[in-house]
Amino acid sequence: MQKLLDEYRHFLTYPRDMRILLITNLLYALVLPVIDIFVAAYVMRNSQDPKLVVTYQLAVYTGIPFTFFLNGFLLQHVQIKRLYSAGMMLSGVAMAIMMSLGKLSLAGIGVAGVLMGMAFGLFWANRDFLALSSTSDATRNYYYGLETFFYTNTYIVVPVIIGWLIASTGKYGWFGGDRIIAYQIVTGIVFLLTVIASVICHRGSFPNPPRSNFVFFRYHWLWNRMQVLAILKGLMQGYIVTAPAMLIMKLVGEEGALGMIQAVGGVISALLLYVIGRTAQPRHRMAIFTLGLSLFVLGGFFNALLFSATGVILFMVCLLLARPLHDIAYFPIQLQTIETVSAIEGRNQFAYIFNQEFGFYVGRFAGCGLFILLANKVSDIFALRYALLIVAVVQLLSVIAARRVLKGCAEEGGRGAS
Repeated sequence: MQKLLDEYRHFLTYPRDMRILLITNLLYALVLPVIDIFVAAYVMRNSQDPKLVVTYQLAVYTGIPFTFFLNGFLLQHVQIKRLYSAGMMLSGVAMAIMMSLGKLSLAGIGVAGVLMGMAFGLFWANRDFLALSSTSDATRNYYYGLETFFYTNTYIVVPVIIGWLIASTGKYGWFGGDRIIAYQIVTGIVFLLTVIASVICHRGSFPNPPRSNFVFFRYHWLWNRMQVLAILKGLMQGYIVTAPAMLIMKLVGEEGALGMIQAVGGVISALLLYVIGRTAQPRHRMAIFTLGLSLFVLGGFFNALLFSATGVILFMVCLLLARPLHDIAYFPIQLQTIETVSAIEGRNQFAYIFNQEFGFYVGRFAGCGLFILLANKVSDIFALRYALLIVAVVQLLSVIAARRVLKGCAEEGGRGAS
């Protein structure tokens, strides 16, 4: 208890806006596992078509960059915390639309996916700038370590509870044995949480970016290096968001198992990640980054080699560590690069947040496209088994790209200081 109190007091030493942002993100962290995992499981259960799941994800990814662009103009007239809140609440609305669809069609999936992408666009565009403006390079390991600690824990607890609810509905005949009703109840809870998170967010005094042009087509060479890293990150995102749900529904078959598998090894990983965020220094980022990518490759190897329920469990355990380790290192590198390049070019920092989303989109489209290509040209089973490993191996190029970005930041920062 004393240790917990000490950690709480340490938390209070950070700026107020940073603390409010972390608390808001903690609440929304309860929502993200539902959106990431169970929406894909819902589509898979009601269509039994992995290609339709990936199509939904492509629609989501298409809505994101469009909304980043729209958000840039809205920021000139609307407070950033209102747009951030709107993104969180819109995700609940998008889920409600998905659950209200009677028969899943390509058109219905597309509309729901684009709407969810717009919600993510509002959320991530403003979240990235809020993180940039509320933190410094010295505090970002702690910020992302604590945030990742939240997310990792919610990805343990929330899937277990929701998986148990949905599985028990079918097993014990709750709500007339209708799993769709269970999904709808979960959607209602998600919407309530987004409202509470929005209220807390409004307690902060977050500044908007300055009113200036944010669309550019030519950038400093250092930012072009960062875009290569963004494309590689997007390539991973394009598949790992939907892969767990598809693999588990295909090889294990129950949402209850989906929740339990998410919990395997999760508690240990959450504590480990908090310690890393609390104690790691900026110089440790490359080691953390490399470890995260190596675990991703290991998980893909287990899935391809075994392609069974055991393989899925091993893959999920690796992913529970790989994804947050990657993010703890990636986002501070991203923000450091934005600060460095915006100082050189004299541009609005939101311009780089907006531009990077297109790098993510190229990678996400390539990741989803790879799965659809393998599924159509070979088979669904082949795509589920090997696409993940292919993407994971290609991801190792990120280590080289990240080293080049950090070296460039050091060189340009040294020139600026001199």
